[in-house]
Amino acid sequence: MTYDFDLFVIGAGSGGVRAARFAAGYGARVAVAESRYLGGTCVNVGCVPKKLLVYGAHFADDFEQAQGFGWSLGEARFDWSTLISNKNREIERLNGIYRNLLVGSGVTLLEGHARIVDEHSVELGGKRYSAKHILIATGGWPQIPEIPGHEYAIGSNEVFFLEQLPKRVLVVGGGYIAVEFASIFNGMGAKTSLLYRGELFLRGFDGAVRRHLQEELSKRGVDLQFNSDIARIDKQADGSLLATLKDGRVLAADCIFYATGRRPMLDNLGLENTHVQLDERGFIKVDEQYQTSTPSILAIGDVIGRVQLTPVALAEGMAVARRLFKPEQYRKVDYQMIPTAVFSLPNIGTVGLSEEQAKEEGYNVQIFESRFRPMKLTMTESQERTLMKLVVDAATDRVLGCHMVGPDAGEIVQGLAVALKAGATKQLFDETIGVHPTAAEEFVTMRTPVSS
Repeated sequence: MTYDFDLFVIGAGSGGVRAARFAAGYGARVAVAESRYLGGTCVNVGCVPKKLLVYGAHFADDFEQAQGFGWSLGEARFDWSTLISNKNREIERLNGIYRNLLVGSGVTLLEGHARIVDEHSVELGGKRYSAKHILIATGGWPQIPEIPGHEYAIGSNEVFFLEQLPKRVLVVGGGYIAVEFASIFNGMGAKTSLLYRGELFLRGFDGAVRRHLQEELSKRGVDLQFNSDIARIDKQADGSLLATLKDGRVLAADCIFYATGRRPMLDNLGLENTHVQLDERGFIKVDEQYQTSTPSILAIGDVIGRVQLTPVALAEGMAVARRLFKPEQYRKVDYQMIPTAVFSLPNIGTVGLSEEQAKEEGYNVQIFESRFRPMKLTMTESQERTLMKLVVDAATDRVLGCHMVGPDAGEIVQGLAVALKAGATKQLFDETIGVHPTAAEEFVTMRTPVSS
């Protein structure tokens, strides 16, 4: 049978664009359908604009610390609307780059909502297209619990377009988005509370990392309220909000921001016209080759709920393009030793196993840990401390995990991820000469385990 396209991609986020571009480069006839914005969550309402806001928030620290180095500054003033308007301009520039990447690769870009009609057909704008393979890369969508008054809260889509900086903010959630935005709002001068229903945020991260960030955020004035959850939200006549907590307390705020998880974006996708199955969490079920229970339909990225990170979606998109159209270059995505960063203030960088995970997996571990005040802060009033930690397998001396809380943690951990991927031992770390004077050299100068 002859099809209109060899590959029809639904969703022009990171994974979908990567798969489309490379498939077209391998000679396939490719179409991409996108109903919102090119670049997906990451470029538009995720990692890119978020990090721009983190940079903006960090200037408060820079101005304060400059005095210790002899700089006399006038009164610093922050204008939220300038930051947001400059951010919007940068995102528009990136949208254009994504458009050029697709069109320049020979991909047919269809702007509109695509709906699957059957295992080889997609409908968009009243027109039907046939495809040998259909790739779902529609990503995720923020979830706000449907409590009374939930319509007065915002999620991670709306937060990037607030017209003004709220004076009082309640951030609800315990994941990386919650701690990042608590840092952003706090750094920009808003009175910020972070509410989390559990004992301590960042579940799944190393325990020392979680406790260290708790200490540092508290030092910075973020009001951390654990074992707390909102029962209802009421809007007042002046536009302010009252959050009634499940324990009966009432908190006033100008903005309530929920970062309580994301669901797969499957709305009106037409999956009922296929045999595609969902897992118990509602994500699309796929095999090792990203194939659904309908063989011609594949899925990658946040919609399959594996590791919800942009670089992982990119790797999955590349794997699909290679397997289908350049099989001699195909290799599976390795989900081990994936480095990640949390752009809280201070940053977190981590790769490999946490101490808790290593012990659960049966390793006899040695723990190397260092906490210190960074050199840059020694001539300032700041009492921020950096944490660095290595988790080592005592039996083989292999480094199982690297963890850091401190300035530029993500930048530092990226290089360490290569070492861990290569199977580096603690001896190799010890024999590596450090770059002096840097914080990063601490990773190769920790000699004495703090525990085994």
